[in-house]
Amino acid sequence: MNVDLEIVRQALREDVGAGDATTLATVPAEAVASALMAAREPLVACGLALAEAVFKEVSPAVEIARQIEDGQKAARGQVLMRVRGPARALLTGERVALNFVQRLSGVATLTARFVEAVAGTRARILDTRKTTPGWRQLEKYAVTQGGGGNQRFGLYDRILIKDNHLAALRGEAPNAIEAAVRRARAQYPQLQVEVEAETLEQVEQAVVARADIILFDNMSVEDLRAAVWIVNGRAKTEASGGVSLPTVRAIAETGVDFISVGALTHSARASDIGLDFEEPG
Repeated sequence: MNVDLEIVRQALREDVGAGDATTLATVPAEAVASALMAAREPLVACGLALAEAVFKEVSPAVEIARQIEDGQKAARGQVLMRVRGPARALLTGERVALNFVQRLSGVATLTARFVEAVAGTRARILDTRKTTPGWRQLEKYAVTQGGGGNQRFGLYDRILIKDNHLAALRGEAPNAIEAAVRRARAQYPQLQVEVEAETLEQVEQAVVARADIILFDNMSVEDLRAAVWIVNGRAKTEASGGVSLPTVRAIAETGVDFISVGALTHSARASDIGLDFEEPG
């Protein structure tokens, strides 16, 4: 993982401000300590390089020994990282380091559960743009560490013609989808064109318009099967809307190529991870 030090520095500025008052007031500058960052529940680890960068930013004297890599599963109680150095640095960096690892491990862990739920089907789990502002690169990285894939990163790297685009083109001939796809290819010939379809009629129109990917939005399992049959390999297919762990397997078994899940990033629970100081000995 390539760490953007500015996001680390911003997080530290936000937390530390003018100084860690409690630590500066109570802990001698010469004190040295060791601590273990460990999983308190089963998880998929992610964000460890960010935690390392946090401690190093607070004090280059901190020594770090990573015990696991991003994307690997950790059992409850398993040590993720050992840190040793000035006690003040460990205390000041603790919360920011944990925030990065807990949040990103939570995204990776939830993604892994969705990936496991569709194992054996052709479907691949994707994320969406429903990310925390400023954290998109991090959260999308965490999705990949859980075994998922990234849909588009932003509005700039793929054409995705959605319901509101089509509403703005209502009345265009021969239909809004054909007009939108034609204009998209003319303006951005280098980009893939994806069309969101809410009905089987729109699926047929997207096929005729030669969309690269057709996104079936909030369709029933029965309509998903019918939509896959209509497309018949002439475009990639994606299901989205209302996807959950209890429903994702049935969606995958309809034969879609991709399933995009906003919950991977907007609803992932932070993993329970702690940083505990070791007793001197």
